[in-house]
Amino acid sequence: MTQAADSFLEAIRPLVDAIGGTEIAPSEAGEGDIVLVWGGAPIIAVRLVNIVSLPRLVAGVEEQLGSPLAALDRADKQRAVRLLDERGAFQLRKSIEDVGEAMGVSRITIYNYLSATKNQTVPLSRGTSEEPSDELGGSGVRHDQEQGAR
Repeated sequence: MTQAADSFLEAIRPLVDAIGGTEIAPSEAGEGDIVLVWGGAPIIAVRLVNIVSLPRLVAGVEEQLGSPLAALDRADKQRAVRLLDERGAFQLRKSIEDVGEAMGVSRITIYNYLSATKNQTVPLSRGTSEEPSDELGGSGVRHDQEQGAR
């Protein structure tokens, strides 16, 4: 293999890891595997396994936020829910309940976090100066809605 091909493989390795792929020899590639060609010759194949799995998505968010979901404060739990939502986690069956369990909160709380993140901008990284909207309470319900329901 050439130095350029080695550099290419080194460059794509984080992407393959991030999508849950496995590097395999091109000769072992089957239907559904992706063969990457460099300089006119196949140099590696990628097998996609569990490309979208809730545990993988949760692990990525925990790594990004620097803590297990259960240990996050309320604002970071909202950030985590927003990140998971952006990555499609809540399209998966039973994901609301599973994420709630991982965070140590109810599924209703997850729905409230989803509602809150869709109605306001929640900063995705720590240390930003952007603050959540004052019109949302701890329940994720607008204060004027709470008063109107009484």
